[in-house]
Amino acid sequence: MKQFLTEKAIPYEFVDVDMLRGAEQEQVLAEVDRVAGKRSFPITVANGRVIQGYKPDEVMGALQDEK
Repeated sequence: MKQFLTEKAIPYEFVDVDMLRGAEQEQVLAEVDRVAGKRSFPITVANGRVIQGYKPDEVMGALQDEK
């Protein structure tokens, strides 16, 4: 998803959960559980819409909803 967003020049924030440790990782995973309901990666949140997995068409649709 990072490559797709970069190629489309869409700004994004990225967190590599695997590289986090301890309390920081636990905090991020708790947020993932809260917004997504399950742990499935990648998770993209676009305009409040949670998209699990590599689904560029859904991401673009969510971004179009902003306009």
